[in-house]
Amino acid sequence: MGPTRPLPTLTLSGAQLAASACEAKALALGVPMNIAIVDAATHLLHFSRMDGAKLTSISIAIDKAFTAAGHQIGTHLYKDMVWPGGAAYGIGNSNGGRFTTIGGGLPVLGRHGEVLGAVGCSTGTPAQDEEVARAGVEVLEREIKGGGARAKL
Repeated sequence: MGPTRPLPTLTLSGAQLAASACEAKALALGVPMNIAIVDAATHLLHFSRMDGAKLTSISIAIDKAFTAAGHQIGTHLYKDMVWPGGAAYGIGNSNGGRFTTIGGGLPVLGRHGEVLGAVGCSTGTPAQDEEVARAGVEVLEREIKGGGARAKL
């Protein structure tokens, strides 16, 4: 293997597609959301703050997306591991305090299981946040697997 490799990642148009799906789901639930979409390198690509979304949830949504992309799993999966004695106890202090274990952050996977980015949502309950994030992830994964949207190389 050479000194570099291509990194498939979400594009701005992909992020906008995910944000639209998230906004529609949030409206259907009646819960305004902060919606963050990051690329494969955990950098913010797109952010939406719906009218009425909690101001204190802006950074939480961004950190949920950061965590899901960087650790390549949903943030909700850490729930049982972060208590004293748990396998991931104290992990919330890592990455400058950005690592979050609150549900609502989900990775976007490519055709071969590679992480292309992530969606993070915050304002509702963790279950509502995750449901809204899942709407964005699902629309992207359908497009990617169906060949409609393409990951940038």
